[in-house]
Amino acid sequence: MVNSNSVPGIFGCRVFNDDVMRERLPHDVYRSLTRTMATGKEIDASIADCVATVMKDWAIENGATHFTHWFQPLTGVTAEKHDAFISPVESGKVIMEFSGKELIKGEPDASSFPSGGLRATFEARGYTAWDPASYAFVKDGSLYIPTAFCSYTGEALDTKTPLLRSMDAISQQALRILRLFGDTTTTRVTTTVGAEQEYFLVDKKVYDARRDLFYTGRTLFGAPAPKGQELEDHYFGPLKPRVGAFMAELDRELWMLGINAKTKHNEVAPAQHELAPVYVTTNLAVDQNLLIMECMKKVADRHGMACLLHEKPFAGINGSGKHNNWSLSTDTGKNLLSHGKTPAENTLFLLILAAVLKAVDDYQDLLRISVSSAGNDHRLGANEAPPAIVSVFIGEELQAIVDAIIAGKSYEAHKRAVMNLGVPSVPTFTKDTTDRNRTSPFAFTGNKFEFRMVGSSQNIAMPNTVLNTAVAESFRRFADRLEEEKEPDKAAMKLIRETLIAHRRIIFNGNGYSHEWEEEAARRGLSNLRTSVDAFAHFSDVQNIALFEQHGVMSRVEVTSRQEILYENYAKVINIEAHTMVEMARRDYIPAVSAYTAQLSEAVIARKQACAAADVAPEQDLIVRLSALNAEAYRAAGDLEEAIAGAIALPDGAPRAEAFCRKVIPMMCALREKVDAMEPLTASSHWPYPSYGKLTFGIH
Repeated sequence: MVNSNSVPGIFGCRVFNDDVMRERLPHDVYRSLTRTMATGKEIDASIADCVATVMKDWAIENGATHFTHWFQPLTGVTAEKHDAFISPVESGKVIMEFSGKELIKGEPDASSFPSGGLRATFEARGYTAWDPASYAFVKDGSLYIPTAFCSYTGEALDTKTPLLRSMDAISQQALRILRLFGDTTTTRVTTTVGAEQEYFLVDKKVYDARRDLFYTGRTLFGAPAPKGQELEDHYFGPLKPRVGAFMAELDRELWMLGINAKTKHNEVAPAQHELAPVYVTTNLAVDQNLLIMECMKKVADRHGMACLLHEKPFAGINGSGKHNNWSLSTDTGKNLLSHGKTPAENTLFLLILAAVLKAVDDYQDLLRISVSSAGNDHRLGANEAPPAIVSVFIGEELQAIVDAIIAGKSYEAHKRAVMNLGVPSVPTFTKDTTDRNRTSPFAFTGNKFEFRMVGSSQNIAMPNTVLNTAVAESFRRFADRLEEEKEPDKAAMKLIRETLIAHRRIIFNGNGYSHEWEEEAARRGLSNLRTSVDAFAHFSDVQNIALFEQHGVMSRVEVTSRQEILYENYAKVINIEAHTMVEMARRDYIPAVSAYTAQLSEAVIARKQACAAADVAPEQDLIVRLSALNAEAYRAAGDLEEAIAGAIALPDGAPRAEAFCRKVIPMMCALREKVDAMEPLTASSHWPYPSYGKLTFGIH
């Protein structure tokens, strides 16, 4: 009996996890299934019926009446089709059945999901295939079975399949490196991820009154509130009661789904918050993060709030990211990015560090592409978000070690400093060997790398697929060379030095926001892909396709199809935003200001009639200023409509996305500038939408 008041008692109670499988499955079936989960080897199909029956019985006990193959199409969100367990019998009644075939394979319609030209509309068949490495779970009366999704012709139509392939690729190449260092016991190397999730909470009634939030997830108009984040009093501040109640219920929901929701706090911007889970295997981390985002929205709604996951819901204050903490671990429990007490003497760690630096430098464009979206373009480069220039922060200690290796000198370690605050009652403690860098896109933080460019609404599968594959390529090249050496240990230091010399340009420990860094990065030859459209063009570069094909992660057609989908999605997002802006301006903002100036005009006439000497200069000034701005807004809306029509008339793909980026967005900015300038001049009783102040400070 689960103790509903005990966190350990409820944790994972909705998950068909290892404890449940060990208890309920026959021993040989359990061993076979867990072997597949641990090694990534092909599952024994003969156990499928047994697993399906046990899984079904457990799910029914936990309130499930249906099952669904839960998958990740190239829409950025998850998909599910629910089927009941019922099966009719001759008596006119039903029994509850679930077969191994139903567990292993599903058949959703593939033509209605993005395929980037891989599937024509009339070619409807697609398949979902059970991913046994990710636990099934019960939610909302259904058994959810994590699955991969492919076309009838076998191409991956999802984000999970390439991710799983990339995890196999990096494991294979990492094992080659470990064998060179005498490790014969490790059988699999896994990447692990802890994805910190930032988000905003706003009052649901205020949210419902904003058409732009409803359609696009961000405010397309809005003058700054008198107070923003400049006092820095919201960061780590006390939780407001409604927010605290939301977070408590969210934690409980996530714990029942086996998600290690660990940290919660207020973020820098007003109304912004963060949740951080404990790291898990990357495949599981991706699934769990998608569940976290879904649960956030549902729980917020139950508390009379709306959860905003857009990267930049409000102009002028912090946007939201998803810091992707990535590491490498062996199946024997060793973290390969833990450098130990003497990193300068840890050759294996230094080799892995060099491999990561090489991967990030060689595939800067792919890492930038992996986080590119119309939403993230608004965030990157300001308010604690890293810039679009990819670089790596390694900190003072590792920088000194790298410098010593490049110079061919011995590194002299410095004794770690002790922090003494000068208050006898406050304990002293050992200072970390390096500071943090909040502006770095890719920062080493002790035993992991933090990929900070990832957007808050994004599925983290693609960033990790790229990272895994790029590092696997570095490992492959290193192993190819070292396996030819008689003394690979000694040869490794020479290789490390050569690699650090070749790729030190990617290391930057300074201020990523500064104009000086932008100039320095250009001198170093680092790419600066300012917009997503700039980045998308490089997805199908020869070296990028070669990388994915070399490791069996994606074929040429799978890469080019995703490139096409990225272009299409970008154009569609901006098209929706632009049309929403035109509608709001024409139907609400412009008429509201017209009505207000008309009222002011009537007031001026009435006061002059009542008293010819009355001073009506304030009203007249407002009439002149607002009338001019309103006329400019009207013309800007027309210009925006023309720009939209021009973009839509272009062929789909790169040409259309380019037009939306270069021509439509500037027109959107021009319209917003005029409307936002009118807001502080217009009486709040006439302004048609809730202000930034009500949105960001509306929860008490």
